[in-house]
Amino acid sequence: MPSPVEPSVSLSGVVSSVEYFIDCPTGTVEHYFADDSYTWSDELYRIHGYERGDIVPTLELGMSHFDPADRDAVRAFWTKVTTTGGPSSVYASLLDLTGRTHKLLVCADLLLHEDEPVGVWALVVDLTNSIHADTHKLANEAVAASALSRAVIEQAKGILMGRTGLNATEAFDRISSYSQCTNRKVVVISQKIIDRALTLTGQDRHQPRDKALLDLFRGL
Repeated sequence: MPSPVEPSVSLSGVVSSVEYFIDCPTGTVEHYFADDSYTWSDELYRIHGYERGDIVPTLELGMSHFDPADRDAVRAFWTKVTTTGGPSSVYASLLDLTGRTHKLLVCADLLLHEDEPVGVWALVVDLTNSIHADTHKLANEAVAASALSRAVIEQAKGILMGRTGLNATEAFDRISSYSQCTNRKVVVISQKIIDRALTLTGQDRHQPRDKALLDLFRGL
């Protein structure tokens, strides 16, 4: 009997990557034209803050949970899918029973039976956790980038202070003025000064201020 074929794709690293997966609660709704009934999945009840049996789903109940600023857009979206079909989608904010805001992506299309539309189905994806995670990541990246920029600027100021005798305020003013004159960011000019100073290693650090400044800013 032949031995089982081993998978050709390595699963190494798959388990460790699970930590980067953010589960987005996903519910469904089906609306049938014949009896104007709405069927929600258990997850959709939970997104709204309910459990199955707490309420009877209706269009107006669903609409009442959307942020008033988004309600007209969601209603227009639902009307469009109901009358002309899809697939189509809309992004909107929903307030659950406790008042917590959920950021939803709703994708919908017609339900067909023997090529005839009998209703509408929709997939409702709660993106709230994913958006929060992305926002937190971007905030951390922004803080890190800001800290790096400050470090570069401070180093450039220190170089100017050490080589020319300027104080901290004067050093920053020189960098800022050059930044404005050349239409380049302060951090870019600061890095250029650092790079330029490395090429001046071994030169007289007690030369006149104007010549020291000229040497540091030449060719930036």
